[in-house]
Amino acid sequence: MLEGHSCYVSWAFLGSCDQESNWAFINFCPDVEVSDRKRRLDKLDVSEIENGVLREKMSKTLDPEGGFRRIHLNAGPLSGELVHQRSGNQRQAGNSSDSDNLIHSIGRDMSINCILQCSRADYGSLASLNRGFRSLIRSGEIYRLRRMNGITEHWVYFSCHLLEWDAFDPVARLWMHLPRMSSNECFMCSDKESLAVGTELLVFGKEVDSYVTCRYSILTNSWSSGMRMNAPRCLFGSASLGKIAILAGGCDSLGNIYSSAELYDSEKKTWETLPSMNKARKMCSAVFMDGKFFVIGGIGASGVLTSGEEFDLQTKTWKEIPNMSPVKSGADRENETPAAAEAPPLVAVVNNQLYAADYADMEVRKYNKVTKTWVTVGRLPERADSMNGWGLAFRACGDRLIVIGGRRTFGDGTIEVNSWVPNEGPPQWDLLARKRSGNFVYNCAVMGC
Repeated sequence: MLEGHSCYVSWAFLGSCDQESNWAFINFCPDVEVSDRKRRLDKLDVSEIENGVLREKMSKTLDPEGGFRRIHLNAGPLSGELVHQRSGNQRQAGNSSDSDNLIHSIGRDMSINCILQCSRADYGSLASLNRGFRSLIRSGEIYRLRRMNGITEHWVYFSCHLLEWDAFDPVARLWMHLPRMSSNECFMCSDKESLAVGTELLVFGKEVDSYVTCRYSILTNSWSSGMRMNAPRCLFGSASLGKIAILAGGCDSLGNIYSSAELYDSEKKTWETLPSMNKARKMCSAVFMDGKFFVIGGIGASGVLTSGEEFDLQTKTWKEIPNMSPVKSGADRENETPAAAEAPPLVAVVNNQLYAADYADMEVRKYNKVTKTWVTVGRLPERADSMNGWGLAFRACGDRLIVIGGRRTFGDGTIEVNSWVPNEGPPQWDLLARKRSGNFVYNCAVMGC
């Protein structure tokens, strides 16, 4: 059950007549209301095609600065495949020249420039046009070109059920249900961490006697086994930047706390061991800010850590920063929940500014990088309930902060997605969507590509 301007996005597959057609693409349900901010690209009126020529059309495309803008596409003669497909004849593969050129009349380079500006939600429909489009999108080349040109869309991926994940597009306010993860009962019931990097969603968990990684790819819409870390761990801090991600801290299966860190390259599918932090810590959080990687808070051998650590990717060195954690400590923690029962610090970075969610006081706080202090800027959404911080997602999503959570009653509950674009004033939360769920948010990650 969904409420508000949203819909489920189902996955369909191309016909079996083409061996390259086992690629999943997004197919918007025609019988549900879709936000008017996005036009379906998989429908072309016959009246728009005249003698093999696509008339001048207006296509809604993603603006790199957010939202959508309109551009003119003067397409001219269409490839033979598209004309046959839309005229109701048997689907045929165009010749190699047509596939290479994508949109034949304007050439490959101009075709790619047009595709770069389209929303990635439309890529599934584009991939169904011919082999050239399908190869460009499935290979990941189009996402590399988007990254090089500074074009990024951020989608939120979260799990409210043990092996099930949903994706949410906050611009179009559309939902998508991912394929169910396949795993054994041990992995299903284990504690998990999640991370989105490049075009992948990584979920880290544990099987009987070892840590494992499950990898979801938006290029194939499928789950597979991910590359094993050099030093497998859990309860670590992690963050991503483009095609790379860094994981730091955590502990092994025996409870030994790590100070080590690793870098993952999502294109090379490799792990690189980095220099170790100054202090070992688990249940910490991590962010990228000002081009550097920060680990914040956590628990060390002697208890709660209020410090943070900054890693310079150029010099490969760590620097400790005192009092960077928004978590209370010392006398302020008396008569409160033990640190091990609390969630790691809920932090996020928007426009190189660090924010934190104080779940106890229902406040949003901002970090002053000059004075190295935290200042309260306003309130969290009213329905952002949690259990000592667990079950509440607080994430950066492009130029906005996203809060996912909600109140739950026995056998029923509601998950809300709230958004705020930080400015000089207090938070003014915008309710993007609401979804019925009897569970809280187990894991959440934001993919920008």
